[in-house]
Amino acid sequence: MTQGRHKTAQGAKRMKSIALFGGTFNPVHFGHLRMALELRQALNFDEMRLLPAHLPAHRDNPGATANQRRDMLLQALQECRELSLDERELRRKGITYTVDTLEALRTELGTKVSISFCMGLDSLLNLPRWYRWERLLELAHLVVVTRPGWQLPQAGEVAALLSEKTAAAKRVHETAAGCLILREQTLLPISASCIRQMIKAGHSPQFLLPDAVLQYIQRCRLYLT
Repeated sequence: MTQGRHKTAQGAKRMKSIALFGGTFNPVHFGHLRMALELRQALNFDEMRLLPAHLPAHRDNPGATANQRRDMLLQALQECRELSLDERELRRKGITYTVDTLEALRTELGTKVSISFCMGLDSLLNLPRWYRWERLLELAHLVVVTRPGWQLPQAGEVAALLSEKTAAAKRVHETAAGCLILREQTLLPISASCIRQMIKAGHSPQFLLPDAVLQYIQRCRLYLT
């Protein structure tokens, strides 16, 4: 491993960096997997953990059980060593709040590890609706994936947050938390809800998700009703 891997451009020691990519993954598909892999490679995270929610606070009942969504992720990740599964939210009872997850992870890892929570721009725009959202940047960096051509807000709480906290990507290796990183990325136009609708209508979602995941869905007869 080269010296540059351990030190920043300023000569400071490089922090270990862990990124979390959350979602219901209902089902996991190539859009999820490609985004997570590109983020790990582009920002040079030491770990990229996919973090399935048990009972998301901002979504309807996910349909497939928590165990089934976990099993589909395990199938999808079998041949990708650069991504891993973090099951901590599946083990939690009740509604899943991101701030609780980050507090638990920060307690576990201490202050010498960089934690980044990855989200889409739509999630950032709704951030003031999240439970104890002001606490998030005290615990982690926020990595926001934007589509090319998207416009950022010019007024309001999110605009103020962007103005105060936006930083260069290298900061995820220099500090443990506190920065907002914008990452423009071309996203695969794949939707989990569309996949569920296709299956319900009797159509095949092949080539939208890993074959192993599709086989699991067929074997367990998921999303038919």
